[in-house]
Amino acid sequence: MIDVDIDDGKEGTIVEVDESLAAANIVFIGHVDAGKSTIAGNILLKTGMVDERTIEKFQKEAKENNRESWYMAYIMDITEDERQKGKTSEVGKAFFKTKSKRFTILDAPGHVGYIADMLKGASQADYAGMVISAKQGEFEAGFDKDGRTREHAILAKSLGVSKLICIINKMDEESVKWSEDRFNKIKESLSEFLKRVGFKPDDIYWIPISGLQGDNLLENVSKHKCPWYQGPSLIDLIDSLPLPTRDDNLPLRIPVLDKYKEAGLYVLGKIESGIVRYGQTYTLMPNKTNIDVTWVFNSEENGVKFARTGESVRLKIKGIENESEIQTGSIICSVDNLCPIFNVFEAEVMFLELIEHKPIISNGYACVIHIHTIEEECIIDQVLAQIDKKVEKKVKFISGNTRAKVLINISNKAICADKFENFKSLGRFTLRDEGK
Repeated sequence: MIDVDIDDGKEGTIVEVDESLAAANIVFIGHVDAGKSTIAGNILLKTGMVDERTIEKFQKEAKENNRESWYMAYIMDITEDERQKGKTSEVGKAFFKTKSKRFTILDAPGHVGYIADMLKGASQADYAGMVISAKQGEFEAGFDKDGRTREHAILAKSLGVSKLICIINKMDEESVKWSEDRFNKIKESLSEFLKRVGFKPDDIYWIPISGLQGDNLLENVSKHKCPWYQGPSLIDLIDSLPLPTRDDNLPLRIPVLDKYKEAGLYVLGKIESGIVRYGQTYTLMPNKTNIDVTWVFNSEENGVKFARTGESVRLKIKGIENESEIQTGSIICSVDNLCPIFNVFEAEVMFLELIEHKPIISNGYACVIHIHTIEEECIIDQVLAQIDKKVEKKVKFISGNTRAKVLINISNKAICADKFENFKSLGRFTLRDEGK
């Protein structure tokens, strides 16, 4: 460790990062009550990030709330409202290490009312763990038309998640009892759907677990309980997965996920490209304001000299006095290579399921766009063409399950994003209407 004198004369400590461990982000997604928070909490317990005394406190609190089986979820669900209702409403965030990676774990809400928060979590992820309840009736509820399993899979794919781990949870439940038939039935039902969404079979992984009991999380489930499963534990699996291609030599791009003021101004986000260094000057877009980074905290909340592509960071900055000047969706850029600003753009879009009472997309269609950490109202100004096998055909409107080229107008304000060919994570987006 190195003592340094920065940040307006305040002394702090810079930690040397173990470069042998790659930074990686995993988001847990899926239908409400599938067990996402419980799995995340148990991973933190088993990897030594939570001590037994804390668990005992959570067990007592859960019992007082008449929710004894929810105590593990309390590790990630930190607000009183989440603990009382047993429903994640914000993206929980924590950290753990495997043999080769330093993980940021993101616990996304599963309830239909918090899809925007789920999108913010998924937009930061390298991998998605889609949690599916094996319990009789619960898988079916999540996979039907009004369930979140389908929508979360579509959103994860559209946001660029390259590896999907299908975590079949609650295998120890009385209606399942580690049944291979139940596991295979769920796998068969989901596989065809995921193929239609665009996931390649080689990018999908299947694993049975008990999130509450911890079977197949860190250590393999016993052959006595589950003699038919021959694969790795969940931790071994995600430790072995390849990382997306990253390039530290590209210009810096950090979409701002959040900001706050506390003895200085802080911003949070994931580095989509480049390297951020303390003591360096960067430009905040679309403000075009130069800022100085006076502290860099990595995903483990350690002060570091620099952080690379893929790392979730917290930066202390100078150069902006008013917190309101920084918006979610602002982008921190290299001063000599700024992110484009615009409010009208041409895009290629695959329209999947449309609203029942709005079965076509035509000029003037209003909806909401989610692009990196931005959520804004927009209008499809013009349907330019329908695309079929790369052949463009001029049309006046399009229906569902159709690929098209359209002109999109973000009417409220100009945004920062980029061409997909330049920065994939800043050039892909999702359109939603009436919560779908």
